[in-house]
Amino acid sequence: MFYLLHGDDEFTSRELLKKLRQQSDFGFNQDTYDGTTADLKTIMMASGTQPFLSEQRLVVIDGLPKKKRGESSTTSAAPQEEAAKGARGKRGKKGAKGGALTRAAYEKALAEHVGQMPESTVLILIVEEALDKANPLVKAAEQHGKATLSTQPQGAQLERWIATRARALDVKIAPEATTLLANFIGNQLRLLANELQKLATYVGPGGTITVQEVRTLSAQVQEARIFDLTDALAQKNRKQALNILHDLLADGEAPLKLIGLITSQVRTLLLVKELAQKGMRGGQVASTLGIAPFVAEKALRQVHNFSAAQLEHTYRQLLDTDAALKRSRLEPEMALDLLVVNFGT
Repeated sequence: MFYLLHGDDEFTSRELLKKLRQQSDFGFNQDTYDGTTADLKTIMMASGTQPFLSEQRLVVIDGLPKKKRGESSTTSAAPQEEAAKGARGKRGKKGAKGGALTRAAYEKALAEHVGQMPESTVLILIVEEALDKANPLVKAAEQHGKATLSTQPQGAQLERWIATRARALDVKIAPEATTLLANFIGNQLRLLANELQKLATYVGPGGTITVQEVRTLSAQVQEARIFDLTDALAQKNRKQALNILHDLLADGEAPLKLIGLITSQVRTLLLVKELAQKGMRGGQVASTLGIAPFVAEKALRQVHNFSAAQLEHTYRQLLDTDAALKRSRLEPEMALDLLVVNFGT
């Protein structure tokens, strides 16, 4: 049996992989290979071997070799003889690594092997990209198993995903709360799943997740709302910034917590500003600072509105205000209003 899990929705594919692992007792007959580097001959040998003290053998291939320079998704596969030769290696020599084959030849050889596997073998290939319908692996899955394409949901589809996930957790979610999560977290499904699990635990079985619970418990939503605040400040729209600030206070956010969040955000902007001046892009910034890609992209847009000196001055103001509030030298709301008015000056 051959399962192909492909598409850019890595979270859903991984969940399906977990379910497939749990469908049978494979015992010690389980092998997982990094498909980007593993020896194709080794994979074929493992998936062609009968299970020991179990009815089935599980072989998981995580990924496919990278395309070689000049090789496109439409590049035709190498002839069968070349693929087989690359997989077996020359007589008396060690088999070629999977990367020695072109991507197309690797796919062709693996697809042909699927039809020759013992019925006791369950082979699962997970690929974090959508494969074309004409791809030999897609055709092999349709003939000898199942191909599942998972793509990241957008718009209304994302909101349906959130509502469906909530029902699976035995809770309901208000439409406004669904929209709030979709707008602020986006289609980061693993993050959404974690937030929904936390919210479901809070409201309990049969409960309803409302906007209030989302705003109170979801750190990601709070962080996104702070981004909205700094967005307004970056655009010199102090009126909008004050409105957002007062909304956060009205929702019960503690002034010291808000100052902490804003301080953290400005610190992030300082670091992003420095990396942007070195020519780094969103993905590099996210990796270097250990932040979510959408946070890095938004921060990169914001830092263009400030000089490094402005951000450093604002950061010092925030630290001074935080210290003054902790010593009860300032009235909290007044202190925050002054910060907003003087932000970036």
